[in-house]
Parts: sequence; C-alpha cells; structure tokens
Amino acid sequence: MARAYTSCVIPEPAPDVWRIVRDFNGLANWTGFVNDSRIENMMRADQIGCIRSFRLKDGGVIREKLLALSDYDMSCTYSILESPMAVTDYIATLSLTPVTDGNVTFAEWQADFDCPPGREEELTRHIGGNVFQSAFNALKKQLSGR
Repeated sequence: MARAYTSCVIPEPAPDVWRIVRDFNGLANWTGFVNDSRIENMMRADQIGCIRSFRLKDGGVIREKLLALSDYDMSCTYSILESPMAVTDYIATLSLTPVTDGNVTFAEWQADFDCPPGREEELTRHIGGNVFQSAFNALKKQLSGR
C-alpha cells in the first residue's frame, strides 16, 4: 500500500477554509484542474454515500464516494470508484486544523492506495504534488483574492 501526504498552512481562519472545502461537489470552484462536477442520483453533496462525478480539464473522469464528513473535525474522507489513475483501494482524507497563533489553518490531505508494482513512487508524487498541493495552492490563491 502506498501513501501520498501533503500539508500546508493556509493564511485564513479554519472555519472560512472549511466553508469552501466541505462542499463535496465544489472542486470545480476552487481547484485548477476540475472542469465540472455533479452529484449522482440527486443526493445532497454532504450526504454520506453520495457520489461525485467530475471531469478534469484534460478530459479524464473521476468518480468518488463520500465516506465521512465532520463539521466538528473539519474533515472529509472519500474513496475513488473510477479514475484514469492506476489506483485501487484508494481512501483519502482532507482535514483542517485551526492554528490559534495567527488564526490560520493547518491543512492536511492524505491518501492510501494500491497500485501496480513499481508505480508507487510515481503515483505518490503525482497525487501529492499535482493533485493535493496543486489544489491547496489554488485554494490559497482564491482565498487571498477575497
């Protein structure tokens, strides 16, 4: 099993950041790589078990299932059902922690997954950098422009 992990400090209060990232259907609003997104079967975007289907800017389609969402812990956990990446048993958690010194947010995003032998390093680097870090960078840019 491989693990991708990325963390950063977002210079905004955690509740403000959480209002944006808790929307399981909102990736197109704050990442630079999602073109459009929808929740299947007319479920709510905060309903455990809902499935988001989104199209990447490069045309790829990913389907993910919401496994947990906690306003108290400011975290969400989801699995990938379908993806152009060669991953299986993919479970990811995005969590926010208030940093009281400066009223900023410590953000963490990690994923555990299986993949074909020999691709662990490549996929870990891609998910951690091109997905998680790229999304955090876009989020910080959006928040700074408010």
